[in-house]
Order: sequence, then C-alpha cells, then structure tokens
Amino acid sequence: MREAAAYAGASAGGVGPAGSLISEAEAEAEAAKLLPFLTPGARADLQAAAARHVLALTGSGPGRALLTGQAALLRALVELAAAPASAPARDAARALVNLTADPCLHDPLLAAEPGLPARLLNRALDPQCPWAEEAAAVLANLSREPGPCAVLMEALGAAEPGESGLERLVQALCTPGYNARAPLHYLGPVLSNLSQRPGARAFLLDPNRCVIQRLLPLTQYPDSTVRRGGVVGTLRNCCFEHRHHEWLLGPEVDILPFLLLPLAGPEDFSEEEMERLPVDLQYLPPDKQREPDAAIRKMLMETIMLLTATALGRQQVRDQGAYLILRELHSWEPEPHVRVTCEKLIQVLIGDEPEHGMENLLEVRVPEDVERKLQQLDLQEQEQSAWRPLGPLAQRLDAAEKQSYTYAPSRSMLRILEEMPCKLWRVVGTPVPCCFQQECSLLRGHCSARAGRALWVSGSSRGWPVEP
Repeated sequence: MREAAAYAGASAGGVGPAGSLISEAEAEAEAAKLLPFLTPGARADLQAAAARHVLALTGSGPGRALLTGQAALLRALVELAAAPASAPARDAARALVNLTADPCLHDPLLAAEPGLPARLLNRALDPQCPWAEEAAAVLANLSREPGPCAVLMEALGAAEPGESGLERLVQALCTPGYNARAPLHYLGPVLSNLSQRPGARAFLLDPNRCVIQRLLPLTQYPDSTVRRGGVVGTLRNCCFEHRHHEWLLGPEVDILPFLLLPLAGPEDFSEEEMERLPVDLQYLPPDKQREPDAAIRKMLMETIMLLTATALGRQQVRDQGAYLILRELHSWEPEPHVRVTCEKLIQVLIGDEPEHGMENLLEVRVPEDVERKLQQLDLQEQEQSAWRPLGPLAQRLDAAEKQSYTYAPSRSMLRILEEMPCKLWRVVGTPVPCCFQQECSLLRGHCSARAGRALWVSGSSRGWPVEP
C-alpha cells in the first residue's frame, strides 16, 4: 500500500508491462488504445481481453498510477463493472477493487464517475448478480474515507419510495443464501464503515427496527472473518451512543453475552462463579474455541469497554460476570497488544469509580499534555507485555476482585479514553472505520484486506475472495 500511495502521488509517468518507465503521453496513448474495447458496443472477446489487461495493470502501484489520470478509461471501467455482462464485468469490478484499495485514487474515481457508489450498490444488493461480492468489496474500500462514505449514505437514502437502502443492506447481510452466486461477506465492512455516520447509527439503534438483534448472531459467523469483523466493528461504533447503553444491555437486546461468548473458552468455573454468568455462557462444551482473529478479539473488548463508559453500564457488565471470562482470556491470550486491551478492560471493572461529574467516561475531556503522558505509558506497557509472565498478574487480579474493586489506580479511568476505539482516535466519541486484518498468500499473487481494504491481484488460480 505504501508503494501504491507513492506512485499515486506522482504527477506523470508510469511503468510499462516490461517495467520500463513511460511518459504521460504514452500512458494516454495506451489508455486511448484500450478505451474502444471497454465500451458497451465492443466485441465480447476483445472486451474481455481488455478488462483482463486493465485488471493486470491495477495489480501493481505503477499500473494504478498509470490509470489515475485517465478519466475516460475509468468511466468506461465503471460502466463495464455495472453492466449486466459476464466475465468482462467481473474483471472490471475486480480492477475497481484494486483501485479503491488506495485512498489516493478515490477522488479521481469519483470525479470520473460520481455515481459509482450508487451503481455498485445496486449490483451488490442484486440477488442475481454473480459478482456482487466484488461490488461490495469496492464499496467497503470506498466507504472507509469520510467523503465517499457520505456519498454512499446519500445513495442508500435515495432508494425507491417506501424502501430503506440500509434495510436492504442489513437484510442482504443477515439472510443466508441471499445471493446464491456470491457470499456477500464484504457487506459487513460496508455496514461497519457506514456506522461512522450518525444517520446510520440512528437507523441501527432504532428500537422499532430490530436491526441490532439481527446482527448479534453474526459475531460468531463461522464461515468468514471478514463478515464477523464487519459486524463487530458495527457494534463497536454503535456503542459510542452512550444514550442507548441501557437498552443495549437490557433484556430487549442483551448484547453482552454475544460479545463475551466469542471470547470464552472451555474453562471450568466453580458453581458459585457459574451462577454469575449469563445462561449462554454457562457450561460451555470442552471443545469451545475462542475467536481466532486477534483483531476481532480486540474489537470485542473495545466494544465492552465502550459499554462501561457509564456507571450503569459498568455495574451491569460486572454483574454479568464479564470479569471471569476476561480473566481466563488474559491467561490464554497469545497476542501482547490484545492482552494489553484485556488488562485495561479488567482495570475498569475492578477499579475505583471515577469522581463525581466524571461518571460518563465518553464525556471526559483529557488535556493534551495528559494524553501525551498516557500514550507514553501505553507504549511502555506494550513493550513490557511482550515478555511479562501471565500467572502473577492473574493472581493479582483475583486478589483485587476480592477487595471490592480497588485494584486499579484512579488514572485508569482516564487511560481507557485513548485506547477505546483505536490508535487513530483523538476526539472523544468519534466512531472509526472498520479495522480488521486479513492476509493470505496465493499461488500466483497476493490477496489482502488490511484495515478493511480489499485487494485483488490478477493471476490467482484459487478464486476470490480467499479466507485465511
């Protein structure tokens, strides 16, 4: 991605198929040769060959840079991707996945075709479209940035009268077999990115729509890390709305067991401890597996952290035995940075309550100098967590629990603010784009979705997308 960003910033020039530098004029000449074969009236076999050639170009940073300034070619590519054709449309959509994987190319694409989000949204939500997954991946890439995300929200709002675009998206995401020819896993990251917008969160948190309740079972969706990560990211962003915490934790939604169950393992608890846990977390089978993706485990804990922002939320999370699950998770967790997040959440649960006027942690303003000091402390903790033994800490936490939640120093109530959403968060109460990682090596290429971005590389013989 760094290579792509560097070339995208170049003012002219690119690299030809043999790796030789070509001028801007030569790039325009190359685009002019390709353009007639990408138009709707072109011969099918030539159109397919041209689409494959463009897809191959987008598989590298220099190739994407070559296409950046070719508005007519980009427009033709969008037209082809949105057309009800077969192989050429799929390859065109995959080329758009590669182009949108680089945020620097979002503006040129939208300038060439402002209707790109709306057109691909129709393809992604079409139950008969065989390349709906590619269309959803393009939307997932675009919606990470605030501008394109707003454009996509407008497209969702411009649905047919009496029909909500967001409702269609949620229905497609939550309905097994909605599209028999495409899995639609990337609708999860799309919804997560849309939940950055207040309007999307208002829709998702509407008690009369029962949207959150439909999403909760997908936190354990077994067939796709992408879909699970997108749904967990959506729930995390929704939990920034602290006014809804009582409803989310109450019996109408009962969100906490769905967040804790992926973090729970097969450990045995005493009868007394078992009674403190929600029914869904009691007597789990001996083959119970925790969430395998470290980034998703971290997001689950960040979501619970947000639910502890209010005094009522902290008490409800404590009363439902979250500490017991987190204690065992901490002893098992192999990733140091995820273990640090677990420790901070435990500190909130067993620590002193904040002073009067600071009960809502999402409304606390942290001075910049204090924030810098806390960031330095976080870095020190992360370095120490790479080698610190787990046993003694677990024992200290057990002892602390018996002391009526007096273990954590008072500064821990402020320290969670910097870490809750992600490292990019600076303004209190700002939801963030979907941030999970997927990476896999292919036979003749590399397909990755880092921090919610999808990337397709031409030449793979193993299909698309590829799960870890």
